[in-house]
Formats: sequence, structure tokens, C-alpha cells
Amino acid sequence: MTKLAVIWTAKSSNKKTGPMPVSTTSSETCPTTCPFKGNGCYAESGPLAFLWHGLDKAGPNATWKNGVTTARSTDWNGLCANVAALKPGTLWRHNQAGDLPHVGGVIDQTLFPQLVKANKARWGFTYTHHNALQNKANRELVAWAVGQGFTVNLSGNTLAHADALADLDVAPVVVVLPKDVTGNVSVATPKGRKVVVCPATYRDDVSCKTCGLCAVAKRKVIVGFPAHGASAKRAGAIAAA
Repeated sequence: MTKLAVIWTAKSSNKKTGPMPVSTTSSETCPTTCPFKGNGCYAESGPLAFLWHGLDKAGPNATWKNGVTTARSTDWNGLCANVAALKPGTLWRHNQAGDLPHVGGVIDQTLFPQLVKANKARWGFTYTHHNALQNKANRELVAWAVGQGFTVNLSGNTLAHADALADLDVAPVVVVLPKDVTGNVSVATPKGRKVVVCPATYRDDVSCKTCGLCAVAKRKVIVGFPAHGASAKRAGAIAAA
């Protein structure tokens, strides 16, 4: 198994995130229950996949060639140190690829709280596909993190799944949408919850840095992400089921 490793990017060059701090975590953090794992995950193709696979291979505290650049990884303590060094109020995104560290599908009760505490007074946000519906420990830890100022978005596979996650009332929710959904389409869940399509997916003048909606823990809407990447067709088929 890959040793838990993280790449810390102080200023991302990804136009979707904008020039903000982002992390990338080794794929061992992804739950086996995620239906997109090996089946349409956007991070498993393109330039991000090349970086992610390199991270898995290199492990923590390593250096390797990533195309024409040099990639450097750190460990979990290094990630927390980088987060704690951010200026108060800084918006940052945990995991442009990867999920939260876990033990057999249960979010790690030691490592994740370390990151939440490092984020104090900062504005961090992330997404998780770890099971919150059937796993009480995951629900409670995510709810605690949100209460501490670290926004964890529960990731829905379909609109109906997003409804079920929202019914938990422990954290904000996002959802994968069919790939042909665009920003000018009105979307709602089966229970009538409004879904706002991520503006960075269809507007060149919007990024995570300028939007920040996913970092708003008490928002009233679900954020939707049309399936994208080289395997968008497969991911979109799951979302449309």
C-alpha cells in the first residue's frame, strides 16, 4: 500500500482553482466505496493523474520529475505545518485529488483532527466520498470538523444520493451531474433542493479562489459538478442513474 503522502502547492496554476494553496493526497485515502474510483474519476486522467500517480509511487518526503518540472512531496505533519503557516483567513483547498485518511473506511480519528486544528483561523475546504450515511463515526467527525471551521463537503453520486446526504444535516453537500449539464440549466434534487452548477466549470472568469461557495458551510444550496475529464461519459452515467 502506498504510504500516505501529500503535495503542497502554495499557489496553484490550475485555472479552475485559481492561484490559491491546494493539496494533493495519495490515492490510498480514497474509499473503495466510491463508485467513481477506477470508473470515471476526473483525477485519474490528464495532467493531474500524472502528478497523482507519481505521488503514489514516490511516497512522502520525496522529489521526482513531473514532466518539465520537479515535484516534491511531504507527509501529513508537513501538510499540517504548511496549513498552520497560512495567513489567517486564507482560502485554501484540501485535495484537488485524494480524500481524507482512513482506516478501513472510517476517517482517521487522529490524523484528520490534526489538520482541522492546523486550519484554525484559516478557511479550508474539501470534499469526501467516505460513507456518511451508514457510518456514524464518519458523520460525527465531519460534523465536528465543520463546527471547527474546516468545511467538508459530502459528495453525492446522484441527485437522490445528494438528498440523502443533505437529510443528515451534518455538512454541506455537492453532487456529480451528467456531463451535458451546463450552467444555464435549472437543476433540483428529487426533494426539491436547489443545485447550483459550479460556475468555474462554465465561466472562464470564475475559479475556486474567486467563488468560494464550496467553502461556505452553512449554504442553502447543493453545488453540482458536471462529469468532466477523459472518463466523463462513465462518471456521467453514474450520476444519471
